[in-house]
Amino acid sequence: MYRLVSKVTRRAFSSTGYLCRNASCSSMVTKQCFSTISVLQRQFENSHKISAPSNFLKLGSTGMCRTMSFATGFTPLQPKALESIIDVARAKTKSPEELADIWDDFHLGRGHIGLSMKAKLYYLLDQRTADCRYFVIPLWKGSGYTTMFVQVQMPHILFTGLEDYKARGTQASPYMTATFYKEFADSKDMVLIRGDIVLTSKLSDAEAKWLLETAQSFYLNDVRYKLVERFNKQTRDFEFKDVLRALEMPML
Repeated sequence: MYRLVSKVTRRAFSSTGYLCRNASCSSMVTKQCFSTISVLQRQFENSHKISAPSNFLKLGSTGMCRTMSFATGFTPLQPKALESIIDVARAKTKSPEELADIWDDFHLGRGHIGLSMKAKLYYLLDQRTADCRYFVIPLWKGSGYTTMFVQVQMPHILFTGLEDYKARGTQASPYMTATFYKEFADSKDMVLIRGDIVLTSKLSDAEAKWLLETAQSFYLNDVRYKLVERFNKQTRDFEFKDVLRALEMPML
């Protein structure tokens, strides 16, 4: 169902330098403002028991719902304009494949993630995230996993560790944010995606890329999207083990 256009060819940075405006591409992400998801919280509170693997409960990914609030949204981000990252005029002369390669390669090893996707998939993602803005994804680390809370307010996606949010509430910092750039949606049938790792101590580049691609897969794959709908609309029926099963992760 879904297909992310992420190339593995790695060109020398000298071949992309003329296209990229700023080698540092420092993140413009600022402190996020969390508030309460009143509806989701009430649904969780009204559910006497949520069936989930024991480790999920231990991590506080469901138990915390009775004592704290999820985040309903974040203040509009002020990401770097695409013009400040690449030379848009020159980018227009490149084929979609060339531009995807340049975009991906430029972000390698910089605490940023560069991906791209077909425009029609972006519009499907936009449609589905407007209807279901929240989800949880286990991120495998060593011999276990940590649970990430995914919050979408297009053209942005916010990833926050649930355990950190449980401990710090509104002071919790997002681990990563992602921004979608639609400037080439019409002319090249592609949307550029930039992920900014806010807490490099929490996420490696590889983990951040996996999270971003996995989050998209749950919204773009029809079977996986049913879990997202269940989490947002039928909370009583949501079981975290179904997410683990979809990702072929062990139930600890």
